[in-house]
Amino acid sequence: MLNIYLTIVLAPLIGSLIVGLAGNQLGRKLSHSITILGVAISTVLSLYVFNHHVLNDADIFNQNIYTWMQIGSLNISVGFLVDNLTAVMLVVVSFVSLMVHIYTMATCMMIRATLNFLVTYPFLLLQCLPL
Repeated sequence: MLNIYLTIVLAPLIGSLIVGLAGNQLGRKLSHSITILGVAISTVLSLYVFNHHVLNDADIFNQNIYTWMQIGSLNISVGFLVDNLTAVMLVVVSFVSLMVHIYTMATCMMIRATLNFLVTYPFLLLQCLPL
């Protein structure tokens, strides 16, 4: 399950990095498609996590990925804690983000700043999903 949680968080970031680095060469339609694919992967996997935790009553997932800092008995770690509420919020945040991406593809094809949006919006999503 750890790989699924990592993919939920990192798929929009990877799409954003691809568009940010090669967006001018890819064109607007392909750039939109790549970022939408990243957010769609995140949404589908969020639905899987919702099914696993909420509908099938799975145990709470709590695992550290790495220890960031340790001073004496103080241990600051980065990891995932996924329970029913987290699963619901993953679906809500990723689905709304997917709808925003689709909306921008349909309405902002003529605006030059669209590429900037496609690069920066997944970073906002990256900040929201792990919360």
